[in-house]
Amino acid sequence: MSTKTGDNPDSLMTLATAYCLRNLKKTMCYQGYRNKLCLRSDIFLPSEICDKLVNTYMELVHTDTTFEPQESFFQLFSDPRSTRLTRIQLREEFVRDRDLEAIKKQDLIELHLTYCNSINSTPTLSACSLKTLTCFRETLVSLCLFGCNQIFYRKGGAPLACSEDNEEDEDASPASRQSLERDFNFNGFNRLRLLNLGGLPDEMDVETLLKPLQSLTSLDLSGVPLPRTAFLTQWKDRMASLVLYNIDLSEELLSNVMELSKVRHLDISRESRRTSKFKMTRKILTAIVQRLVNLVSLDISGHIMLDNCTVPHFEDAVGRPSTEPCKSSIYPFQELKRPLQFLGLYDTTLCNVTHIPAYKVTGSKNEDQVLNAIEAYTEFRPELAHRAINQLFDIARIQHCSQLLRALQLVIAALKCHKYDKSIQVTGSAALFYLTNIEYRSDQSVRLRREVIQVVLNGMEQYQEVTVQRNCCLTLCNFSIPEELEFQYSRVNLLLLKILEPPRQDESIQRIAVHLCNALVCQVDNHHKEAVGKMGFVKTMLNLIQKKLQDKMCDQVMEFSWSALWNITDETPDNCQMFLNCCGMGLFLECLEVFPDKQELHRNMLGLLGNVAEVRVLRPQLLTPQFISVFSNLLDSKADGIEVSYNACGVLSHIVFDGPEAWSMEEPQRDAVMTKMWDAIRSWDVTSRRNINYRSFEPILRLLPQKIAPVSQHWATWALFNLVSVYPSKYCPLLIREGGISLLEKVLELESSQEETKGMARKVMEHCENFKDEPMEVNPGPEVVNGQLG
Repeated sequence: MSTKTGDNPDSLMTLATAYCLRNLKKTMCYQGYRNKLCLRSDIFLPSEICDKLVNTYMELVHTDTTFEPQESFFQLFSDPRSTRLTRIQLREEFVRDRDLEAIKKQDLIELHLTYCNSINSTPTLSACSLKTLTCFRETLVSLCLFGCNQIFYRKGGAPLACSEDNEEDEDASPASRQSLERDFNFNGFNRLRLLNLGGLPDEMDVETLLKPLQSLTSLDLSGVPLPRTAFLTQWKDRMASLVLYNIDLSEELLSNVMELSKVRHLDISRESRRTSKFKMTRKILTAIVQRLVNLVSLDISGHIMLDNCTVPHFEDAVGRPSTEPCKSSIYPFQELKRPLQFLGLYDTTLCNVTHIPAYKVTGSKNEDQVLNAIEAYTEFRPELAHRAINQLFDIARIQHCSQLLRALQLVIAALKCHKYDKSIQVTGSAALFYLTNIEYRSDQSVRLRREVIQVVLNGMEQYQEVTVQRNCCLTLCNFSIPEELEFQYSRVNLLLLKILEPPRQDESIQRIAVHLCNALVCQVDNHHKEAVGKMGFVKTMLNLIQKKLQDKMCDQVMEFSWSALWNITDETPDNCQMFLNCCGMGLFLECLEVFPDKQELHRNMLGLLGNVAEVRVLRPQLLTPQFISVFSNLLDSKADGIEVSYNACGVLSHIVFDGPEAWSMEEPQRDAVMTKMWDAIRSWDVTSRRNINYRSFEPILRLLPQKIAPVSQHWATWALFNLVSVYPSKYCPLLIREGGISLLEKVLELESSQEETKGMARKVMEHCENFKDEPMEVNPGPEVVNGQLG
C-alpha cells in the first residue's frame, strides 16, 4: 500500500522521549525543596538517552508553545554518576550561564551553542560560560559558538569567574557587558577537532585565541575579520574543512588557504555580489582546483565572476547537461579529477551554465538548485535561505514544485529554526500557502499537514505583523476546516480572536480571520462551541459588527460575523445568553435599519435569533413589542428566497409555543401574529432549496406534539416536509434516527392539529418509508452551511 508524502511515523524512542519530557514528575523526577525538580534516586540514564532528552527538550521549548520549560531542567544532568551527556545542541535565548554551569561535570564530546546571545536585549550567555567551557577541555572534540559573541564579554566588567549561584548576574544590563574577556584561551583543549566561531567579536585576537589548537581539522570563521592570515598555515597538514563566509578575500589570504593541501571542504562565499570588491578570476579558480587536490566541496557563492571563467555560449548549449569535469562549462573545473559532491554557486552567473561538474549545486537556475540552497544555508545563513525560499515561492506560484516533500520539509525547518527572523517568516509562510494548496493536497499526509499547521500557528503567535498574519491566515484556508485544525482547536481560535481584537485591523486580514472563525465553529461539537464562547468569541464578533455599523459598511466581515454568531449559538445556550448580554439585539435592530436591502445579512441575523429563541429561559427577553413587531414584519420578506421569512417564523414559533400566559403585552396581539405566520407559511414553495444545514431536528421536533400553538406545529411540519422532499438521502435518515416518525404520528392523533398540517405530516412519513431499513448516510458530500460551502 502506497503512503502519502511525509507519512513516516516517529520512532518509539522519539515518542517516549517527548512523553517523558511532558510528564517529568510522573516518569523521572519528583518535586524537591522549593519546588525544585529532582531526578529520582533509582534512575541511571546512559548518554544515548540523556543526549536525546536534552536535544528534544530544546526542540520542544523552541517550537512548541504548549510545552512548559522547566527552570531547573539542566540540574537533572549535574551528576555524571546518574546521567551522562556527550553530544548536545543548545540554541537561542533558552540557554543561560547557569544551565552550562549545571552540567560542567559532564564529559561532553560535542557542544553546539547557536545564536545564544540575548532575550529582550538582556544577554543570556557571558564570559562566565567561557569558564564553564574549560571544564570540558579534556573531552571536547566539537565546539560551536556560532552567533554567541556575547559569551566573550564579562558581566559588570568583572574578571573571568563563575560563581555557583549566579542568579543576580542574569539580570545584568546590556550596558554592563561591554568589557571584552581577553583572558580566555583554548589551552588544554587538546582533543578539539571541529570549531565554529562564526560571529566572533571584531575585537578578539583570533590568531592568539586559536594558536593552542594544533589539531584542528574543521574551522568556521564566518564574518570574522582577519587582519593577518598566515596563522592558517599551522594546520596545512590537518585542516579538512575551512569556512570563511563573508570574509574579504585577498591574494594573501587565498595564498595561505591554498597551502592547506588536505582541505576537502572550502567555503569562501559571500552574502551578495553587491558587497563584494573581490573579483573571482579564471586564474584563481584554476589555482584552487590544482592546489587543493582533495577538494570535494566548494562554495564560491556571492562572488563576481569574470566572463573568462566560462566556455562560449554556443559550446555551452551542446549536448545534455553533464557532471563530467571534461565537459564542464566552467573552464577551471575541467581540471577536476572527479565531480564535486557540492558546489555553491548561489548569486553567481556560473549557476546558469549547462554543464556543472558537481552532484549538488546551489543557485537560482532551477528548483533543484534553489532547494539545495535552502538546505545548505538555513542553519547559519538565514539571509541566503530567505532569498532562496522567496525563489521557491515563485516556483510554487508560477510553475510547479516537483519535489513537494523536500520543499515542504525544508521550509518547515527554516521556519522552526528562525522563528525570530521576520524575513524568513514572511517568505516561508508565503511559500507554504502555495505548497499546501489544492494542487498538492492529495499527495500530503495528515502528519505533514499537521506540521505545516504547527509552524503557521507559531508564526502567528510570534509576529503581530500584517504580512506574516495574512500569509498564515491564507495558508490555514488551504485546510479542511474544522477537521484538520481540530487538534489545535483552542489555540487557533485564540490566535484568530487576538488578530481581530484591534479596533482598526488590516481589512484583508480581518476578512480572512472572520471567515476562518466562522468555519471553525461550523459543524463542531457543542463543547467546542462553548469553549470558544468563553474565549470571547461572541464579544469579538459583536465588536466587529459595531465597528462596521459605525462605518455604515456592510461587507463580507459584517456578513461573516453574523454567520459566525449563527453557527456558535447553534444548540449552545451559554453562547445565546452571551449574545443577549453583549447587547446583540440592539445591533440586530441597527443593522436592519441601516442595511434594509442586505438579504444575506438578514438571513444570517434571523438564523442566529432562531437559535436564541430555541432556549426557553431566554425567550422572555425577545418578547417585547419592538422585537415581536420586527419579527412579524419580516414574515413578509422575500429576501434570499424564503430564508428570512422562514427564520422569522421559526423565532415566533418558539415564542408563541410558550402559550398565551407568557404573552405579556397588549400589542401586537398573539392571535394577530399567529395569523400572519399562517399566511407566510402558506406562501412558501415547499420545493425551495435551502441555504441551511441541520445537524439535529431536536428543536423542531419539540414543537410537534402540542396543542398550545398549532401554527408552531405547522411550521415545524412544513420545515420537515421541505427538507425530506428536497434532500431525502440526508434528512430522512436523520428524522428516523431522532424519533421523528412517532412524533408525527402524535400530530395525526391530536384533534387540535389542522388538517393541512396532518396532510403534510403524512407526506413526510411517506418520504421516510423507503429509508426505515437503510443505514444513515454518513458522508452525503459537500453541504452549504449558512450560505457557504461547509
